[in-house]
Amino acid sequence: MDMEQVKNPPKGAVFPARAGKEDPRKSAGRSLRKMVRDLVEQIMNGVFFACGMAAILAVLLITGYMILAGLPAIGQIGVTEFLFGTRWASTAADPQFGILPFILTSAWGTLGAILIGVPIGLFTAVFLAKVASPRVAGMVRPAVELLAGIPSVVYGLIGMMVLVPAMMDIFDLNNGTCLLAAILVLAIMILPSISSVSETALRAVPREYEEASLALGATWIETIFKVSIPAAKSGIVAGVVLGVGRAIGEAMAVMMVAGNVANMPQLFKSVTFLTTAVAKEMSYASGLQRQALFSIALVLFIFIMIINALLNFVLKKGDSHE
Repeated sequence: MDMEQVKNPPKGAVFPARAGKEDPRKSAGRSLRKMVRDLVEQIMNGVFFACGMAAILAVLLITGYMILAGLPAIGQIGVTEFLFGTRWASTAADPQFGILPFILTSAWGTLGAILIGVPIGLFTAVFLAKVASPRVAGMVRPAVELLAGIPSVVYGLIGMMVLVPAMMDIFDLNNGTCLLAAILVLAIMILPSISSVSETALRAVPREYEEASLALGATWIETIFKVSIPAAKSGIVAGVVLGVGRAIGEAMAVMMVAGNVANMPQLFKSVTFLTTAVAKEMSYASGLQRQALFSIALVLFIFIMIINALLNFVLKKGDSHE
């Protein structure tokens, strides 16, 4: 191509772009945008790190305070007498601080709530995620979510006015405030946590898993129980952990239906949970009695940590076998 063709190119001619030539303003703009992105990345990483450290710091502060506030009374009363004593008489002339009835009541009450609430919550989640039509699910889901927003005192009030008299009539009891009434209230209270989280986990299961199961000849119900639920196990366990945490830590509703008597746990006897033992006496406690209540809170804190650790261990162990 001679100079004449370059100066007067024919119509439709295309020339290759000049290599190595770039507008300095575009290059500067690109560099500035990269610097801004890097700066935003660094800032957000710092924000996320600070939030994570704040959560860890909160746990450490709570743990440290509970240990410092709870250990003195245990040391003064005695570990064996405190943990395995069967009589609580904190205001007597010769006070006794045995919390074994509280520990066993909390354990049995939580176990009973799990046995009733977990299957119902899980089956409700399966119904909403895999069985119900969108129209029916749209009507049922708000009702389940509403359970999570009801204050615990309302659960306790309804239990005291409806459930307790029903227990007296059905089982011919002189007093309907008992462990069974507390278990039923707790089972209802943990339903929304288990159902909502489990439904989200079930909806996240890839559709291909279920289609492959159906293609192999499994029925829809078999697919749900053998494919969908195992695939969503992590989310379901997380919902169970949340429900267990609420069951263990509930005080107001339990206080209104359990009777608040320091008895060894029996289904039809008035009992006291670890949470209600602290709540009912803290307003007027002083001296060793007040320190013992902090010790009960420490035991409750350790109780929750052990249950969470066991559930996480079971989950990880199940994942390792897959």
